[in-house]
Amino acid sequence: MNLRRDVFQAIADPTRRAILLLVAAQAMPAGAIAANFDTARPTVSKHLQILTECELLQQQQQGREIYYHLNPKKIKEVADFIEPFRQMWDERFNKLEDIMQHYQPKK
Repeated sequence: MNLRRDVFQAIADPTRRAILLLVAAQAMPAGAIAANFDTARPTVSKHLQILTECELLQQQQQGREIYYHLNPKKIKEVADFIEPFRQMWDERFNKLEDIMQHYQPKK
């Protein structure tokens, strides 16, 4: 059975979000990524596998090592999906700010 992982389930995990932040700055091999966490290397490898299956990360062979880097297309898809929600909350907070600026407490 081929299990298709959901991108949002993948990024729900704080460790996977931390991995994405790490490789956002530069491509890294699994060992360098694992060195940033207090968990066993196989645990980090499982996180990398999930992120790769969701296409949030891509692998690139360089010599004997595999480097992981962000897949900008997939990250953009996630950002595009979230954008209308961000706009909606920005509008709501702006309205609340306007109300609070005109609010005068009763004395």
